[in-house]
Amino acid sequence: MLLLEYHNLLLKSILTERFNSPTHASIDQVISDFDGVTFHVSTPETKTKILISISIKCYSDLLKHGAQTVLEREYGSYITTTEPGYDFSLLIDLENLPADAEARDDLIRRVSLLRRNTMAAPFEKAIDTHHTLAEAAKDISPEMAPSATQSEVMVIRYRDEESMYIQASHDRVTVIFSTVFREETDRIFGKVFLSEFVDARRRAIQNAPQVLYRNDPPLEIRGVPGVGDVHGDVGYITFVLFPRHLTRQRRDESISHIQTFRDYFHYHIKAAKAYMHSRMRRRVADFLKVLNRAKPEAEEGEKKERKTATGRSFQVQG
Repeated sequence: MLLLEYHNLLLKSILTERFNSPTHASIDQVISDFDGVTFHVSTPETKTKILISISIKCYSDLLKHGAQTVLEREYGSYITTTEPGYDFSLLIDLENLPADAEARDDLIRRVSLLRRNTMAAPFEKAIDTHHTLAEAAKDISPEMAPSATQSEVMVIRYRDEESMYIQASHDRVTVIFSTVFREETDRIFGKVFLSEFVDARRRAIQNAPQVLYRNDPPLEIRGVPGVGDVHGDVGYITFVLFPRHLTRQRRDESISHIQTFRDYFHYHIKAAKAYMHSRMRRRVADFLKVLNRAKPEAEEGEKKERKTATGRSFQVQG
């Protein structure tokens, strides 16, 4: 299966070209990304200063859970006044780039991960909360440890009718996706696809997160405002991240993987449908060849009957 990239490839290629070009040129390009995210790359003042702006539907939700702190940590002095119509902006001066090639490549990488880093804030908060609760739970008995229902459920409304719900506890971090299936076939393909996640964990990948699927809201989010308000065929996919997925060494990778799940999920549903349609068209073409070969050949000298436009019949000697 194809794993989607965490960075924006077009944004990365533009910056790589501009950083390595001996001449400067004007830029004014709008780039679309997953989940309705939009980038605007431009040179509004001078050709040597590139303004990169991002628009995210759920930016107000992300700000509540530390997005500003994460962005300041990642981009520091490159942060500038936000461009009107967007949520966050960076300004890169081509005449003041890092002298070291590795530092320039790292800057390109970090800017191309702007969407990923912005969306990472609630996950980082949940992981930090998990470590705090786990440390506190060491000094008390398991029966007295705080339950998951006592911790905050962070709601990220990242699409018009779909949301992410993130909750930390002392022994896990739970991430729940609500997803809308527009067609019945999408729901069927999705259920088969998710069953593979469950079976893979049982068969070979014991360290994988636990994956659950259900059509009604899970217990963790039933009291959250807005849950269940969406009409249509809605499914809820739950990922349970255990402490082994939340270590200092693995947390960044876990955050990147879990962020792209919804896009990964629906991409493979569409790819599976396209594959099935191509197989069906190929099978129909094979059947037509068989039927054409099965047509009886007309005998030598056999008379053939034809009709005119008015419906009159006449005989044609073959």
